[in-house]
Amino acid sequence: MPKMTDRERLAKIETDQRKLAQEAEAVRRGLRAHYGKLATELPVEKLSEREFRDVLSQAIRVGGGVAIAALKSVAASGVQAEASPGPSRERAAAAPSGGDDGAKAVHP
Repeated sequence: MPKMTDRERLAKIETDQRKLAQEAEAVRRGLRAHYGKLATELPVEKLSEREFRDVLSQAIRVGGGVAIAALKSVAASGVQAEASPGPSRERAAAAPSGGDDGAKAVHP
């Protein structure tokens, strides 16, 4: 097999990159669809659409482990989100989106 020129190698690498990007996008869509199906099994109607988006966005931003630890600490502190739909629910929903202060509180 003759040696490829730099131009041919570059063309092959670019083609491979496009194929990998397409494959990554297909896998990403499949994973997101799978997670979307999981959400259909959760009582998301207890949250507003904005709360749902904010909770998920912040959990993704800080990382799942940190978000879970923060939510568990809120639950352990006695905040009853379901018992009172007023201000305590807003605090519980805002806990994971408390910005950098909330994330720092979890990491001593």
